[in-house]
Amino acid sequence: MAQVHGLAATFLAHAKVRIVPSVDTTALEGLLVHAWETSRARWPAVELPSESFVTHIAERLPKEQPDSPLEPILAQLSLAELYLACACVRGLPAAIELLERNYLAKLPKLLRGPKLSEALLDDVCQLTRVKLLVTTPEGPPKLAEYAGRGALMSWVHVAATRFAIKLQGAEKPSSDEDMDDIEKMIPAPGLDAELDLMKRRYHADFRQAVNEAFRALSADERYLLRLYFVDQLSMYELAELFRVNQSTVSRWLKSARQSIYEETRHRLQERLGLSPRDFQSFLAMLDSKLELSISQLLGEAHGVPPAPKPD
Repeated sequence: MAQVHGLAATFLAHAKVRIVPSVDTTALEGLLVHAWETSRARWPAVELPSESFVTHIAERLPKEQPDSPLEPILAQLSLAELYLACACVRGLPAAIELLERNYLAKLPKLLRGPKLSEALLDDVCQLTRVKLLVTTPEGPPKLAEYAGRGALMSWVHVAATRFAIKLQGAEKPSSDEDMDDIEKMIPAPGLDAELDLMKRRYHADFRQAVNEAFRALSADERYLLRLYFVDQLSMYELAELFRVNQSTVSRWLKSARQSIYEETRHRLQERLGLSPRDFQSFLAMLDSKLELSISQLLGEAHGVPPAPKPD
């Protein structure tokens, strides 16, 4: 029993909701020991320290009325699945293997349908795995959000369905909302009076040229840009999703943005009807701003920094 000594103190120190002040710590200790032992029995291959599990529970207690007794609250939770989720978040290989075998492996059957191609289904399942299990600079794995209220399989299914909706949206053609992004990508007036005047004069042409350049990309390039800039997948997540290294993803992103840049220049020259000499004069003033604008097309409009260059 020494292994679980002090669980009551650990629980009370990390609980984010009010616990009955007169709680019997001896009874609480017994309750937490029982929760840990029964949850561990469900997954005997997963060695999760009792303190880690109790802390995980305490931080995710549902908000109840003040002074609510703890035992019925815990009884409502799927503690065994919360134990597995906690172990996965902490990166225990045995737990991750069990999650993949008992939960993630069931996703293809649950998600398969006429609106989801096999290729996209594979992407959704892979993205779900990455999102649920991978820690990123933005925060912990999404599985950390599972609080034990309801079955873990249902929670995973809902999460995967949301990812599927996002990926399906990324495959759709550009909408009028892209025009709003293009509007935002143009540097603010006043930064350069001459450029500002030129931009207002050719604003509609510039706007249309950039949008057409984006639409001229391949479906795969548009898909990649949307995942990175709009859905804000990290370089690591994209590498995991496409099963390549991060430098490859970086090269893809750089190539797609360069294609937009070159196509925009080409379409602007055609649209403006300027002589080669006049157009070169126009570009001399616009080039530095244009490259920044292209990189901001789907990036800074969503608060995301440009993709890093390959090593």
